[in-house]
Amino acid sequence: MKISYNWLKEYLDIDVPATELAEKIERSSVEVDSVTVPSDGVKKLVVGHIDSMEPHPESDHLNVCQVNVGEEELLQIVCGAPNVAVGQKVIVALPGSRIGGNVKIKRSKMRGIVSNGMICSLEEIGFSKSVVPKEWADGIYVLPNDAKNGDEIYDYLGMNDSLIDLDVTPNRGDMLSVYGTVHDVAAMYNLKENLDHPNLIEGKTAIGDELTVAADKEAAPIYKMRLVNNVKVGPSPLWLQIKLWNAGIRPINNVVDVTNYILMKYGQPMHAFDFGKVSGRKVEARFAKENETLTTLDGETHQLDPQDIVIADEKQPIGLAGVMGGLNSEIEDGTTTVALESAVFNSTIIRKTAQRHNLHTDASQHFERGVNHGGVEEALDAAAQMIHELAQGDVDQGMVIANDEKIADVVVKITLTRINHVLGTELTSTEVTHIFERLNFGVEMNDDEFTVSVPSRRRDIHIEADLIEEVARIYGYDNIPSTLPTGRMTIGTLTPKQRIIRNSRSTMEGLGLSQAISYALLNDEEAKLFSMKASLPTKLDWPMTVDHTTIRMNLISGLLKDIAYNNARKVEDVTLYEQGRVFYRTENQVRPDEEEHIAGAISGSLHSEAWNQHHTETDFYEVKGIVVEYIQSLGLNGEIDFEATTKYSDLHPGRAASISVHGHEVGFMGQVHPQIAKKFKIKPTYVFEINLQALIDMPKSDQQYDIISKYPAISRDIAILVDEEITHQQIVDLIQKRGGAFLNSVKLFDVYSGSHVPSGKRSLAYSLTFLDKEATLTDDTVNKAFEKVEVSLQKEFNVEIR
Repeated sequence: MKISYNWLKEYLDIDVPATELAEKIERSSVEVDSVTVPSDGVKKLVVGHIDSMEPHPESDHLNVCQVNVGEEELLQIVCGAPNVAVGQKVIVALPGSRIGGNVKIKRSKMRGIVSNGMICSLEEIGFSKSVVPKEWADGIYVLPNDAKNGDEIYDYLGMNDSLIDLDVTPNRGDMLSVYGTVHDVAAMYNLKENLDHPNLIEGKTAIGDELTVAADKEAAPIYKMRLVNNVKVGPSPLWLQIKLWNAGIRPINNVVDVTNYILMKYGQPMHAFDFGKVSGRKVEARFAKENETLTTLDGETHQLDPQDIVIADEKQPIGLAGVMGGLNSEIEDGTTTVALESAVFNSTIIRKTAQRHNLHTDASQHFERGVNHGGVEEALDAAAQMIHELAQGDVDQGMVIANDEKIADVVVKITLTRINHVLGTELTSTEVTHIFERLNFGVEMNDDEFTVSVPSRRRDIHIEADLIEEVARIYGYDNIPSTLPTGRMTIGTLTPKQRIIRNSRSTMEGLGLSQAISYALLNDEEAKLFSMKASLPTKLDWPMTVDHTTIRMNLISGLLKDIAYNNARKVEDVTLYEQGRVFYRTENQVRPDEEEHIAGAISGSLHSEAWNQHHTETDFYEVKGIVVEYIQSLGLNGEIDFEATTKYSDLHPGRAASISVHGHEVGFMGQVHPQIAKKFKIKPTYVFEINLQALIDMPKSDQQYDIISKYPAISRDIAILVDEEITHQQIVDLIQKRGGAFLNSVKLFDVYSGSHVPSGKRSLAYSLTFLDKEATLTDDTVNKAFEKVEVSLQKEFNVEIR
């Protein structure tokens, strides 16, 4: 919220630079995003009076104006604004001036006619289009007649004001108003507030004769209305418009502007209805009915939900309570009777309504954070009095009340000992009492105990800790002494799980993959892809976007989106991994189960092309090697097995395998199915995903050093002709089983099928290495083991030795 420094000074006798005040607020209350002065960046803008005007001889829309800017000679300025006229007081940018966007204005010619400057609109001098009053949106701005020729225009338009942009936290809803900020600043600087209160002048007509109200207690615990007759709708005075546009609000008319002014001043949202458009004499705050619709002031039509609170007349809704009014009860130039609403609506319902309809307004923001229940009536009276003054309206006697609350201060007790113990200070009872009094809290002292009465505007204070925080921030966090914690010191260390996770990242990066961190929220289709187990999706009730509705059940989808992002930007070789959690849920589960997973995705080549290395696309076996190397680095007890699988429909059916350790399936790997790759708009990509939690839970053996044998090894090669349905793994398992105690390794070095090989057969060639670490092997020992392998292969798989 943008707070005008000049507006604060109307209620406080404060004279410090705005930047210093902002820093004090940031250190004591809420964050400050910025301090800006609207006139910064512009110069040489003055008041001018159009003395005369004639059409441009070479244009049908330009006019040549003679403008008095307080100098001896008139300035000739060519202007194309449709609303320019003789006798106006206007904004003039002199030659050499700077206007909005740092544009420099020079003396120039427009179609042969000299123009010594520029007559400006508000938007041209830096005002946002969203705050420019509609009557001046398509032309130049006309200043009041009492503006003095030649004066700088900044004070006339409030451009010399400092605007402090507060980033208000949800617990400090009281600071979403000028009065709330005044209370806090007064306490910080120990100043006396000079607040004004409405002195309402009521007419003779009793409101009960014209209007009755009703409200659902759950929806609106407080609901009050006033009626103002004989209103003359028109533009607001300039002082009011300045306060609005400096706060980022567009001036509309003298009725709507009053409600926005009260919102900024008191923090109490209000709404004004054209009572002449209300059917019947009754206004009701109720929940919406099935199939009801409402067109709001922004022109959008909303299908109402039964959980929405609406303001309705006897026939239909006329406003979405706490969010935005209805177009069917809008204040217009012909409005003569205004019904003013001031209420407290259920903050939870308002928040959900704003999210449901994607309609976040200043009013909904205030109600979501909580408004001052004790200020509802004063705000209503103040609005009625201002409409009486600015729109000549007659205020009916009294107000109609549907619901009301007895407002009582919150009483919290705390001891001085407790305050000093928590803060590490030595404050006296007098100092603490003074702090509470500066905050306008009621305080009584009995021995060591304070009884503090907190006014209703401070809805964030309920317990001891809240009072301690108030003392700390007003006393000054900088003044609290620094102390070191005491107690037994312990040496911090990682848990076994944390060590494995950190080592996993190091291993993956050592294998050439870069870490990615993806969103845990995906759309429903992406969340279900590559799932390792059956699960129901876990969806958000209030997703921010349609692409982030469901919690992920895999890591690969996020990696594929990262690859798509890179491929779209001509990055062909992408090698990524991610370690994180996935979420599974069964039918009756409210909170999903969380599992640690690790996944990788490789598109293009894993190796950079160089003079001695050609570009080679990654393949199934390269990714398999990464998986094997990673799992082996964990030191698990048990063999790693890969088995061809077709159960993952999102993988290429001929290039997919399940991963098992010691007989337990822990993951999968393979090529992304071409149809999935097409959806993500990526090139051929290989992926893997492993249940890291399962690996963490598995038994592990300590890594040990093994001696390097000083005795030579002996190798034997064998080539066999085998049926295609017999797998490489089956053959390796049999060789290792029958190869004897000295068989050290088995490596496949050739695969061949085609001509010279019978149909349905393939030729496989293996190299067997034998080694004895204790003695030199003899050929006889190796030959016997090798022959045993040959016999076993022939017997088990009916192979032909080549």
